[in-house]
Amino acid sequence: MRKYVVELIGTFGLVFTVGCVALSSAPLGAVAIGAVLMVLVYAGGHLSGAHYNPAVTLGVYLRGKLPLGDVGPYMAAQLIGAAIAALLGRFIINPHGVHSLPLSGRGIFAALLAEFVFTFLLVYVVLNVATSKDQPNNSFFGLAIGFTVLAGAIAVGPVSGGAFNPAVAFGATLMGLFAWSNIWIYLVAELLGGVVAAITFRYLNPGDVEGGVLPSRSAQPSLVSAAED
Repeated sequence: MRKYVVELIGTFGLVFTVGCVALSSAPLGAVAIGAVLMVLVYAGGHLSGAHYNPAVTLGVYLRGKLPLGDVGPYMAAQLIGAAIAALLGRFIINPHGVHSLPLSGRGIFAALLAEFVFTFLLVYVVLNVATSKDQPNNSFFGLAIGFTVLAGAIAVGPVSGGAFNPAVAFGATLMGLFAWSNIWIYLVAELLGGVVAAITFRYLNPGDVEGGVLPSRSAQPSLVSAAED
């Protein structure tokens, strides 16, 4: 239960920050988002792994570092934290009007691609800096994760809103920043990004795979071992 509470608190802090800077049009909003994610990852990493993101949870599970029984509770905690943050952020900022990000035509495909690319990069970074056996107990994992989101928010924020996280997309939609008719864009792109990141990690790190539901290269007999047999 402690792990789930940590995921709720961390996701709440992230989505609350996203909502407040977006609703108030804060000039350093991307910096605030990247910074709060960094410190929350450092705060909760030793307890829950500090996912705060259903796409990360999916990627960590497929990579083999999270039991299947934890996937649902992690995602539920993240969505609950996002919902609370959205309601509180909207109440505190109390904007006169909220305009959802306009997406249509080519903009839909551009947003889909932007969210996929940076969610892939985010989950790929998480898997390499926070779950790899080659970098145990490193001190830079939170910084790397936070800076990935910061870079994405600056690079493609105007295109897609820079969610890279289904919980953030859900919270942003509750706040009116995204249209409900467009939430599928974020769910599809981000969850797919998490899956592809896990596949990529397992392919590049065949000796660092522990379970999961995806095949790894290490699970296949090599030509050398087959010849020796």
